[in-house]
This record gives sequence, structure tokens and C-alpha cells, in this order.
Amino acid sequence: METQIHVPVGSPVIRKIPIFVDEHNVTEGAMKLIKELRPTWDTSHVKTKLFTDGTTNKLVGCYVEDSPEDVVLVRVYGNKTELIVDRDNELKSFQVLHANGCAPRLYCTFQNGICYEFMQGDALGTQDVRDPSLLRLIAREMARIHAIHAHNGCIPKPNLWIKMRKYFSLVATEFTDQASNIRIQQEVPSKVVLEQEMVWMKEHLSTLGSPVVLCHNDLLCKNIIHNSKEGHVRFIDYEYSSYNYQAFDIGNHFNEFAGMTELDYGLYPSREMQMDWLKVYLQAYKLFTKKTEEVSPRELETLYVQVNKFALASHFFWGFWALIQAKYSSIDFDFLGYAVLRFNQYFKTKPAVMAMQIPE
Repeated sequence: METQIHVPVGSPVIRKIPIFVDEHNVTEGAMKLIKELRPTWDTSHVKTKLFTDGTTNKLVGCYVEDSPEDVVLVRVYGNKTELIVDRDNELKSFQVLHANGCAPRLYCTFQNGICYEFMQGDALGTQDVRDPSLLRLIAREMARIHAIHAHNGCIPKPNLWIKMRKYFSLVATEFTDQASNIRIQQEVPSKVVLEQEMVWMKEHLSTLGSPVVLCHNDLLCKNIIHNSKEGHVRFIDYEYSSYNYQAFDIGNHFNEFAGMTELDYGLYPSREMQMDWLKVYLQAYKLFTKKTEEVSPRELETLYVQVNKFALASHFFWGFWALIQAKYSSIDFDFLGYAVLRFNQYFKTKPAVMAMQIPE
């Protein structure tokens, strides 16, 4: 049993460029990288576009007017993000997903980031993921990724509990009287309570029988790109990609219906909307893995229960993530406030979710 993602034999070696880019002056560093990656471009004519949606990294797009479709994205890793992101694993995910037609090309790594191909299309918002036609495209694309074999014959093991435990250990010191942030003690549940819930979750959720598959693990709206010309969606940002429970990836996506900057859990998909999504997903997943599209009502109901239970773990995971970001990130975002909202939602939804039963 292992959690490692294995890159297909024969995949191209990733180019490494020994350049460090200052996260406070990304454009200057990006130009040095462009000289290496696009030597024919006149750097005095290179246009840049700063993307501001990221909550982990700084991202800038570089292009020339002669070929606006060839955009090189330069992503600079945020401060201390190596604590929460396994960069080696991210590169492997990138390669595996690209080899399977699910990800853009990776041009190079540099000392504190990566450069890759821009995916044409529009990043989705909270209303788009509810759209019946887009919803089906998203469900099918997730099924396609979940069906990818990226292990070397060993039974893959989920990394959820290991990662959650690691995140918890990184913020454990913040719950002491000496902690730098008094708001944690005032607004976040106590260390003892969080510890108890983690133990309970692992005991309860790991026995639900959710398959362990290759997961994206961070399918927020902005990480879904819709190419209306070609009629497909693709997922971007593979920092948290790993082997994990199928139901976690889906439940996590359903939680993201609420948005991020202004969380609204009134947008969490209804049972009816989830059933539509899950039916399309299961048909596609079974077609990819078993060459049949037959989905029984029992299979559908089982996945529905698993997904809503694993959505609880998603609240906890990103709650811990936000506490780490509150401690280290230089990005202007109220990470602590976000953590509080995620933990609150966990405790609010837990009783109803725990009453759900997997059909016999």
C-alpha cells in the first residue's frame, strides 16, 4: 500500500532553470524565465497579466501580441507553502494528468515555482457549477481523472489522514497561551475538540467503502476552466492532487459551491442536484473502469451518503489549511476568518449527515 503517484515510463524530463523569482516582483523574474523558454520573443514587447485569484501562490501570464494564444504562465510558490504542498507530488500529478489529456504542458520548474501552458477558456464561478450542462461536463471530467491508473501495481492508499494530521501538527502551537494569534483561542474550537473529531472521522469515514482513486482534492470553481469553443471543461492547479477517497473529491467540490471570498452555504447543492451530478459521474466512471453505464439506485444512494459524510472531512482539512496560511501567507485574505467558517459548518452539518445511512 502506498500514496505515491507514479509518472508513466517515457514521460519527458522536466526542464529545471536555476532562477529564483521574488514573489514581490514577479514580472522581473518572469522575464528572465521567458528569455530561456521563448528565446525568439523580444522581451521589450512581452505583455504580462497578473492573476489575483490565487490564495496560495502568485501567478503571472506572459505573451506577445503576435501570438496571443501562446501564454506562458509563471507561478511563484507562496511563502512557506512547502509546509502544506508536496511539490514533488504536484509535478508528478501534472505529468500524469498531461499524459492522459487532462492537464496543460509543464514547461519547466525554477527554484521557487513552475512555468506551464495557459489553458484557453473561462474560470467558473459559483453560478456556473450549478448550470445543468456544465455540471454534467464537470462530473464526467472528474470521473475521467478518477479512472486514471497512476500507481505501480500496489494498492493505493489515501493520503487524507496523513495530511490532515500533518496540518494539525503545524498549527498545534497556535492553541497555547503563548500563541501569537489570540483570535485562534477565541474563535476556533479547542485543540482537544479538534483532535477528538479527527480520530472520530478517521474511524467512521474510512469504513464507508469509498474507493481510493487519483483525486484533484481542490476543485473550487476557479480551478475549473470551461472551453466553450471545444465544449469541454478541464481542471487546473494540482498542488493537492493525490490518491484519496473518491467521495472526498466529490464532497469537497460540493462544498466549493459556496464560494470562497464570501462563503454562502445556502449554495450547497440540494439532494436533487447532487443526484443529477452523481448519476452522470457514476455512469462515466463505470464506463471508464468497467465498460458499462449501468447504475443502480442503491449505488447512487451509497455514493450520495459517502459524499456528504466526506464533505465533513473537507471542512476540517481546509480549516487546518487556512490556519497555516493565517500564520505564514503574505496574501491579503482573512484566512483565520475562513478557518472559523469551515469549522463552524462542520459542526453545524455533522448531526444531519451522521443520521444518513448507507443502504443495505
